[in-house]
Amino acid sequence: MVIVMKNKKFEDRYDVLKFSFILVFSVIILKLGYMTVIKGEEYYEQAQNKVYKKIPIEAPRGEIRDRYGRLLAGNRASFTVQLSKDEIEKSDPNKIANKVIKILEQNGEKYIDEFPIIIENGKFYYTYDRTINEWKRKNNIPLSYNAEKSFYEIVDRLINDGILNVDKDTDKYELQKLLNEKGYYPPIYVSKWKFAEEVKKEQWLYRYRIKEENISAKDAFKKVRDYYKISEELNDYDARKILLVRDLLKSQGYLQYQPIKLALDVSKETVSEIEEYAMELPGVSIETEPIRYYPNGNFASHILGTIGKISQQNEIDTYIKKKGYSISDMIGKIGIEKKYEEKLHGEKGYKKVEVDAYGRLIRKIDIKNPIAGDTVYLTIDKDLQEVAENSLKNVLKTIQVGGTYKSPWGNVRLRDSKRIYNKAKSGAVVALDVKTGEVLAMASYPDYDPNLFATGITNEDMEKLLPENKNDPLAAKPLYNTATFTAVQPGSIFKMITGLAAIENGLDPNYKINAKGRIMLGNKSFGCWIWNSHRGSHGPTDLYKAIEHSCNYYFYCVSVGYDYGSNKPLPVKMSVEEVLKYAKLFGLDERTGIEIEEIPGKVPNPEAKLKNTRRALEYTLNRKLKNYFEDINDKNKEEYEKRIKEIVNWIDENPSRGTIMKRLKSLKIKEDKISEVADLVKYSYFNQAKWKTGDTFNLSIGQGAHAYTPLQMANYISALVNGGYKNKVSVVDKVESYDKMKVEKTKKEKERIPLKDYNNLEHIKRGMLRVTQTGTAKRTFKNFPIKVGAKTGTAQRSGRIPTKDEAQYLIDHMSSFGVNPSEALELANKYEKQDKSKLSRDYYIRKALFELNPHLTYDQINRFKDTYDDFAWFVSFAPYKDPEIAVVVLIFQGGHGGYAAPIARDIIAEYFGLTKDKNTDDVKEELKLIEELKR
Repeated sequence: MVIVMKNKKFEDRYDVLKFSFILVFSVIILKLGYMTVIKGEEYYEQAQNKVYKKIPIEAPRGEIRDRYGRLLAGNRASFTVQLSKDEIEKSDPNKIANKVIKILEQNGEKYIDEFPIIIENGKFYYTYDRTINEWKRKNNIPLSYNAEKSFYEIVDRLINDGILNVDKDTDKYELQKLLNEKGYYPPIYVSKWKFAEEVKKEQWLYRYRIKEENISAKDAFKKVRDYYKISEELNDYDARKILLVRDLLKSQGYLQYQPIKLALDVSKETVSEIEEYAMELPGVSIETEPIRYYPNGNFASHILGTIGKISQQNEIDTYIKKKGYSISDMIGKIGIEKKYEEKLHGEKGYKKVEVDAYGRLIRKIDIKNPIAGDTVYLTIDKDLQEVAENSLKNVLKTIQVGGTYKSPWGNVRLRDSKRIYNKAKSGAVVALDVKTGEVLAMASYPDYDPNLFATGITNEDMEKLLPENKNDPLAAKPLYNTATFTAVQPGSIFKMITGLAAIENGLDPNYKINAKGRIMLGNKSFGCWIWNSHRGSHGPTDLYKAIEHSCNYYFYCVSVGYDYGSNKPLPVKMSVEEVLKYAKLFGLDERTGIEIEEIPGKVPNPEAKLKNTRRALEYTLNRKLKNYFEDINDKNKEEYEKRIKEIVNWIDENPSRGTIMKRLKSLKIKEDKISEVADLVKYSYFNQAKWKTGDTFNLSIGQGAHAYTPLQMANYISALVNGGYKNKVSVVDKVESYDKMKVEKTKKEKERIPLKDYNNLEHIKRGMLRVTQTGTAKRTFKNFPIKVGAKTGTAQRSGRIPTKDEAQYLIDHMSSFGVNPSEALELANKYEKQDKSKLSRDYYIRKALFELNPHLTYDQINRFKDTYDDFAWFVSFAPYKDPEIAVVVLIFQGGHGGYAAPIARDIIAEYFGLTKDKNTDDVKEELKLIEELKR
């Protein structure tokens, strides 16, 4: 019985096992059937893709041409040194790397060096750290600030400047979004509170399995050197040359078949030498590729822009992760090159190759030729642009020496009897088609050669393009597009807005105000320029005369609806709100719509001034005073916020600096921080908070809180003279496909400004015509054959010019500050050693000066510095009866608006063909004939 039972159990187990095998095999057969019959084609394609790879071939970048088709940016053939990882690593990679770098250096070639550790005078540095510090210096952020403090430092400044309007509880992600919307991109990951370069460093170290935190650059260098087994016989400098090649190869990961670019645009001599040593340089090859080329050098550089390698995190996210670009691709960085990147980029071709499982090349199979990018046609006229650039440059140089600008249309002496404006080193000019908003010419000076960036700019070349005095915000900046990026006070060229607002509200343009020279408000004098110059006055003045002679007194009166000359109200109601309403109608608080980068203007807001100032002050104090109290910090939330609010509430009273210091002491602000906080709240906030009649006066003549770009001013003038149409500005005419089969024409957009009476614009034009006939620009246009309407403007810049070396300035003048120099320096050294923030040297010297002499003020300290000269504005249109072109010129520290007028005259003359094929004698004969006809 027992035996029978055992056999039965055995049979049952066998059946289970047999069933299991059948089930497993059935599943396998079904799966094979599914894979071969149903999904076979798909899997075959995937397998093929794993075997066959595509090596990209660069496409020629699309051209950029002027409105008539003349080439502004194209391509030229060049030789590129490429490396193939699989072939190099089959041989002796260190030897090959050393050899190819030596050849490049001996022939003076630039090569791609992205190895993130550099050696200077025997010391090792991470390039990541250098990049972070350079960004901090550029943005005036203490080097000791971490990512979080740096981020909020930027936020605080934008709030104080009125650019950001946020509450103290705004989320960090929302703040980052708002910053980006305003065009600011701090290189910071707010999720990790790390600089983007810090993250890059961590990723690079991980690539070599270096896990030590805070490892020094020197130790990391040694580990990587050991990783590649570089001979001890080589010094660190030569070893680094090998490492930059090995690291470049490693950055390709498993894409061994894909060549890497080591050097672009090398000479024929280098090509010959590399080919000569071909047997010793397996994996090193020469390819012919298109390189971006700007045939006219510096011409229109701020419009065209530059190209460069993908480097910033936002570029990596946009182009590599989203759009499938390669890490070695060149992209547009600014200007038209950036705006039309995807159309200019073209479509890469490829070589199809077969590789093995390790990604090594077996054979080449197929080739597809690349497709060139589209051609972008600009609206600018090359001839007119050339005149604009040359005239701007030459006038600036003439102003600097107080010389005479010579022209067939009449020579103009660019100096006054008192002084020479030798700091007039930069400026901008914009010429628009008033009917369409097309940019006919736009130039900023100084400029730069975009060819420097086509293959990667060197540190030496980049240094030459940086301002001489990095502390001076108005220093000449070659890379800066002044026409679209510099918003400053407009001065008298704003007066047409004030005048138009008045006549739109019913003021007769012939109504005369007795302009007595100055208006006294309390003990403060608001003088016309003629009063300030020689105690003169304009007498009875109507709108036309006010524009013609730029009478401040007239516009003071109409801005508030009161005739101070006759001590009676004007027959119309006016206010600052009415003036600003028309400024907004003409788009002065908007971007113009141009395709390249620009900043919007800033129309003052009296209603929001106090509210925004309070909010900005509260936000700043909440961020700044965390550790400024003796007994609490921001962790004591309720008490901390209570004290902050108390300080903010003093804004309505605006107490004296001494009173503020006493109150801060009673609130237990630390002794060494009281002066700093008192100066901050008093001078940056309290004094600026409330709107007064004097603010309206300043605003009415273009002073005060206005800030507009030359491009915005050109569009505003266009709207004044074209019947009230506000154009969307464009610098692009059309985009044409490489095969010319598809053309995208830029749509011209405009809207009519809702004025009460469009005939009022004729009164403004009439006043502007008188400027060139008998007014402030009559000298320049005395013999000009075309009637031009215009307005000169002079905008003031307060403050002193920072020196190149602020610390040395303080040391040089220390004996004048009422302190013992050696004692002050000793105290400054003490402060610097104690402070972990590592702020600039001049900060600690100033702190010591204020400690040793409490009565010392910032004005007293800065009194030995030079002051800023006035800005020169000139706006114009022509011809008078049926305007076609508007020309606006801005010259930094140019002294007088009239000094900018010859530039506009040159451009208008070129636009109307007055100088075509004519020499100076011919022009003089024509002018003589015109004068005879007038008589």
